[in-house]
Amino acid sequence: MIAKLKARDFTDLDLDNLIEEIEDLGRSQKRELRQRLATLLEHLLKRLYVNLPQDYNGWERTIREQRRQIKLEIKASPSLKSIWEQSFDLAWEFALETVRDDYANVNFPNLWPFGRDINAMLKINLALHE
Repeated sequence: MIAKLKARDFTDLDLDNLIEEIEDLGRSQKRELRQRLATLLEHLLKRLYVNLPQDYNGWERTIREQRRQIKLEIKASPSLKSIWEQSFDLAWEFALETVRDDYANVNFPNLWPFGRDINAMLKINLALHE
């Protein structure tokens, strides 16, 4: 299919298959963003609300890595910015459920208490919340 596109051979192109592949690619990028954002939120919640100093370093490493990967995903596909709000809502739901299951004795907020736009999520300074 790629060879046909490069050769501009549009008459023999399987458009239905091409459309399906593009849709699948979009779905997988959206899923990747949601999963990374959920992991970022989980680790931010743990780092901000769970008093286990021996685990802070690991959580902070995961936070940095998820931020890096989210930045790379958005750089590779800027259109992901348009689904950020929807992705955030789903990721928050999953992250909150996970941390509440793992740390039932910790009082996590029902709503994300900080900025939820892309820039805020990629820059929250943990040192300010200790």
